[in-house]
Amino acid sequence: MKIFGVDPGSAHTGYGCIDASAGRHRILACGALSPPGRSAFPEKLRIIHDGLTALLDEHRPEAVAIEDLFYARNARSALKLGHVRGVVMLAAAEAGLQVFEYAPAEVKRAVVGYGRAEKQQVQQMVSLLLGLDPPPSRLDVTDALAVAVCHAHSMRPDTSGEQPVETRGAPRSWRRYRPPDTAGRRSEP
Repeated sequence: MKIFGVDPGSAHTGYGCIDASAGRHRILACGALSPPGRSAFPEKLRIIHDGLTALLDEHRPEAVAIEDLFYARNARSALKLGHVRGVVMLAAAEAGLQVFEYAPAEVKRAVVGYGRAEKQQVQQMVSLLLGLDPPPSRLDVTDALAVAVCHAHSMRPDTSGEQPVETRGAPRSWRRYRPPDTAGRRSEP
């Protein structure tokens, strides 16, 4: 399954495309869309949209994973980030792709195993998981790859072996696991 991860930002929008097959992850592309700093904000949004549209057309992923908005220094920053996220979602929708959103702590937990990991720890684990030497120098690129890996980890193969099935909401610890009942639903703890 090809997964396209995005770490939205108005100055730098990181992206990474991975192939997650048979429990292994392989990087297909990564980088950052960086509009000129002097550009007007609407022009930056257009550049990001056009760049993502071209990348999605080139790589043809099956899903787009994006980091969810959780914190901004101020309302203006949050609003700008929201606009960029909207442009990312629009590009994915135009390509006919489903968008999956993950909180930063969820991404860190999936990649590092600890929801409050530092960015350098995420960078190291992404490098190990994808066999990157050296790791990407830009942290927005690493974050985009981490979101894609998080989505890959949140999927499990379907019993028919055709398509992965999303496991969000499934128990995150073996202590909370309950075997499925006869109807295939998980029993409540």
